Amino acid sequence: MILSGVAATLLAGLPELGERMAVRIRAEVDAYRDESLITLDSLRRSCTANADLILTHLRLGGTPDATSARVTGRLRAEQGVPLADTLHAYRIGSELLWTEILGEARKRPEVSDGLLLTESTEFWALSGVYAEAVAVAYRETAAELTAKGRARRSALMEALFTGVVTDRTLWEAGRELELPEHGPYVVVAAKAGTADEDPVADAEAALRQANVPSAWRPAPDEQLGLIALPTAAAEAACLRVLRRTRARVGVSPRFTSLRDVPQGLRFARLALAGQEGTGPGVARFDENPLAMVVAAAPAEATHLMERVLRPLLDLPAAERARLLRTLEHWFAAGGSAAGAARSLFVHPNTVRYRLRRVEELTGRSLSDPRATADIGVALLTVRNSGRLGDA
Repeated sequence: MILSGVAATLLAGLPELGERMAVRIRAEVDAYRDESLITLDSLRRSCTANADLILTHLRLGGTPDATSARVTGRLRAEQGVPLADTLHAYRIGSELLWTEILGEARKRPEVSDGLLLTESTEFWALSGVYAEAVAVAYRETAAELTAKGRARRSALMEALFTGVVTDRTLWEAGRELELPEHGPYVVVAAKAGTADEDPVADAEAALRQANVPSAWRPAPDEQLGLIALPTAAAEAACLRVLRRTRARVGVSPRFTSLRDVPQGLRFARLALAGQEGTGPGVARFDENPLAMVVAAAPAEATHLMERVLRPLLDLPAAERARLLRTLEHWFAAGGSAAGAARSLFVHPNTVRYRLRRVEELTGRSLSDPRATADIGVALLTVRNSGRLGDA
């Protein structure tokens, strides 16, 4: 080849050439100045190997061997050097190498400018082939690392939610999931309106934008989230984001240790199960703990409902609906007949008459706190069963 002698000469001084390339790249590319990302020795070895790759091809010809270029791409992806900076560094190295080739070639009378122009085209085409090899290897490695990172994050989330953790697991989970070492935290359980819909597709990004750390994991029929709430502002931002989703969301009480994630998950699911209505919304366990307790013990709550409200539930549909609806509004108004009447758009005496009817049917006085508590729990159970929708 025309530049075979030039390449041979430069190969003889390859260590010094690799050193110069490394120093130039380190001076001109920001990411390569960070010793924690890439050491000067690693950069020097990479520059030397890639210069050897091109010079050997110029000396011997044959099919280009992109092995060193692929190694560079893979290594930079593993080191976390951005791809744009990796390719920029490769261009700087190629430019310096071509400058060295030109300098050596001009010492040789047999190498004319016309020949150099031809060789220039071949050199840059070859450099492009190797740069593409760097990029392909980088992207493949980055994809592998991303998949492994997701799998590891998923495994750590599973360990937290199931409680299968050690002190080391807790430390690793906090670091890998980018959560603070200490709480408070909350657990979120979310369900979508349809099976093929991600209920909180944009929540993680929105929380990150609001500086609220979170980690998410899909589970059968739901999405589970672990959210850190370091400030009152973070909690308010979290609730705003969750309320903008199209999901039904249950939120646990706050807790301080990652060891308590399994209990937080139970409370979040109870909040979700005890949520009123059928549409999207956010239910916090702490906002209605009695409803959460009812959701936690459905069999026991159903038994209580049967004992307390069976005579009322056996009424014809229209009368049953009126009495259940009146009870619901009366409880919502804090036991005020006048308040219930306003929300029902009826006269307060109508409310009082219906409440007396409830007392007659159940044999329980609404002025007795214990009886009122029984009726309240039974009414929550009716609501959770969906039968209140008939009212």
